[in-house]
Amino acid sequence: MAEHILAIDQGTTSTRAIIFDGLGQIRSSAQIEHHQHYPQPGWVEHDAREIWDHTQKVIEQSLQRSQLDRQDIAAIGITNQRETFVIWDSTTGEPLHPAIVWQDTRSSELCEQLKKTHAESFWRLKTGLPIATYFSGPKLRWLLETYPQTLEALKTGKALFGTIDTWLIYNLTQGLHVTDPTNASRTQLMNLSTCDWDDELLAIFKVPRRALPDIRSSSEIYGTAKGLLKGVPVAGNLGDQQAALFGQTCFEEGSVKNTYGTGCFLLLNTGIQPVESRHGLLTTLAYQIGNQPPHYALEGSVAIAGALVQWLRDQLGIIQNSNEIEALALSVKDNGGVTIVPAFSGLFAPYWREDARGIITGLTGFVNRGHLARAALEATAFQTLELLNAMGEDLDIKIPALKVDGGMVVNDLLMQFQADLLGIETLKPKITETTALGAAFAAGLAVGLWPDLDTLKNLWQEDRRWTPRFSDDQREGLHQHWKKMVERSFDLA
Repeated sequence: MAEHILAIDQGTTSTRAIIFDGLGQIRSSAQIEHHQHYPQPGWVEHDAREIWDHTQKVIEQSLQRSQLDRQDIAAIGITNQRETFVIWDSTTGEPLHPAIVWQDTRSSELCEQLKKTHAESFWRLKTGLPIATYFSGPKLRWLLETYPQTLEALKTGKALFGTIDTWLIYNLTQGLHVTDPTNASRTQLMNLSTCDWDDELLAIFKVPRRALPDIRSSSEIYGTAKGLLKGVPVAGNLGDQQAALFGQTCFEEGSVKNTYGTGCFLLLNTGIQPVESRHGLLTTLAYQIGNQPPHYALEGSVAIAGALVQWLRDQLGIIQNSNEIEALALSVKDNGGVTIVPAFSGLFAPYWREDARGIITGLTGFVNRGHLARAALEATAFQTLELLNAMGEDLDIKIPALKVDGGMVVNDLLMQFQADLLGIETLKPKITETTALGAAFAAGLAVGLWPDLDTLKNLWQEDRRWTPRFSDDQREGLHQHWKKMVERSFDLA
């Protein structure tokens, strides 16, 4: 039997294909960045056709580098940037509009209207989410109201809607129109309890049901691929942050991971019962395996983490490459009194303040590039602290340890400061590509490459841990200062 899984990891800035062996080790990988389009202030778009073209290229490259062919691939797993969506012609398969990205804020006025017509408790009860520009539903309604011909095409079956996972599966299989509960739960169109599209929500967002994909579990055989991977089962599908939770083998209730990427995403497994947050977190689907009950999670989402480092590189020219940030931050002994609150497009959890904007405070003539670099890294750690505190309050528990992954975990200074600030141990796995690994695990379970979750847990290996050094008083003082600075970012939009 074939003993490799090919995972497609379609992210906000790039598309990757990673081939894993039966021990969960990386055999080969390939990655291509795609363009970010900003046609107006607050608008963020991707070219869905470019994403599919790049997907085909990275699949081919990963196969070549591994010296494997399609007969060696047991299954394909998909993971993706969750709330980004595309509408395409059901006959030609061509996108009708640019994909609208999760960071896009064009639906802000509509969101304010929806907040007035339906209480937050309505949204939370049905979807686990607040009404916000972050999610697909408001942006989709904006699109359908702006382009009535698109709504008509969806009503008549001439067009289809999907988040990026659906778009990729449709193209891989040449026609299959499916998604999974983790992605569907981020559209604000799915009922969290039934794991099905909700008629009342569809009416609010003016979305015809026939245009939506079938919701299938996160781990099952949906169909088989055509083209380069002809005959290989497409068998796993998870939104990127849920995939990272799965790849970190956070299968027990109370286990938690944080992914440090463009944004920052902290997820805690709450078991088979959804937990309503009282502290600004999201209630979301964690995963569903075949016919088993779905597992839920609490999620804290931060919009700007690694993106702040990119901003220092691209907009200010403080560094030439993102990997220079740690050395620059280490050139000074502390942040020199500087705090950066990176509310570039408002603040997500736990504040949900779309009126917030980024600020830099504490500037004096003493401050140099190193202090700004250090403050940028610390901003990510402070935002994570607030998410973890909110989770502890929602569940009335103390979280014992944090598993970490994502591109920023190579930064030892950040990880140590994170442990210091949280007051708990921070653990990094040997395989840090946990998002792709989670998609591979889901696909491998579906085709029997791995028999159960215990087998997957035994594949997880620790690479590094950071132990906290700060006293409780130090942590509390730093946290109080951070909260004071965050409040100064409010009402600036």
